[in-house]
Amino acid sequence: MLTIGLIGLGFMGKTHLETYLRLEREGLPIRVAALCDIDAEKLEGRSAGGNIDTGGAAIDYDRFAKYVSVEDMLQNEQLDMVDIALPTYLHKDVTVQCLNSGVHVLCEKPMALSSDECDAMIHAAEKNGKQLMIGQCLRFWPAYEYLKAAVDEGTYGKVTGGYFFRGGSTPTWGPWLLEKEKSGGALVDMHVHDIDMIHWLFGKPEAVSAQARNVIPGSGYDIVSAHYKYADGKVVGAQADWTLQGDFGFEMSFRVNFERGNIVFGGSGLRVNPAARQDSLRSFPRIWAITSS
Repeated sequence: MLTIGLIGLGFMGKTHLETYLRLEREGLPIRVAALCDIDAEKLEGRSAGGNIDTGGAAIDYDRFAKYVSVEDMLQNEQLDMVDIALPTYLHKDVTVQCLNSGVHVLCEKPMALSSDECDAMIHAAEKNGKQLMIGQCLRFWPAYEYLKAAVDEGTYGKVTGGYFFRGGSTPTWGPWLLEKEKSGGALVDMHVHDIDMIHWLFGKPEAVSAQARNVIPGSGYDIVSAHYKYADGKVVGAQADWTLQGDFGFEMSFRVNFERGNIVFGGSGLRVNPAARQDSLRSFPRIWAITSS
């Protein structure tokens, strides 16, 4: 049995909690034992502080031990791991605190606001012999898993180019997101997903160039376009924009071109366009499983 303490009950923290409870109902050996948030209203399941209703099943908050102090939770609970779903500027200090207390840590993305903070988190994990995982969820998203397999296995030959996009309206579920020193703006909070994907798929680039701008007063970079240079000459770019207003909603997409076809993902699901029918025979059943879910 894996015993979990969840720190932070904003939009993402509540989403994590609902997922843990679903996995528990499905029979996985996990149990959320304790909740921690500085806002006591959230510990009772109330939507204080801009929390968004995620539309999940009703949660019995009386079943959890509740804390407004991370230190108190760590001292009073026998936990195997903690899940940190706090604003980005708090990630480093709370992660190091938890690792030093002897528990494993799952920390939401982005990891932290600087490479020095990231290094401190890694050092704490290594020093204490504990696991530290960052919630880069796209690595477990079926469409991106399929793309990764196609790249690694050379299903359609070598990659010749790729484009990744992530964008939507300006976030409103946490005022800290629009404070440069707390979130880093769309560059750090949103673009980090596609940065991680590009590194995961293609490895570390030789160089990166980017153009970005601030649109929202006080925010970080709200629009960013980046280009990645690789030794084999593949053309790779990524863009993020959280200033898309009106009825745009949210979109994440990619388009990756290979020597013998291309793979495209967007609002209509995952689509494979092989150059020859025989290239698609092995992969189409997997695509159908993705698009029909």
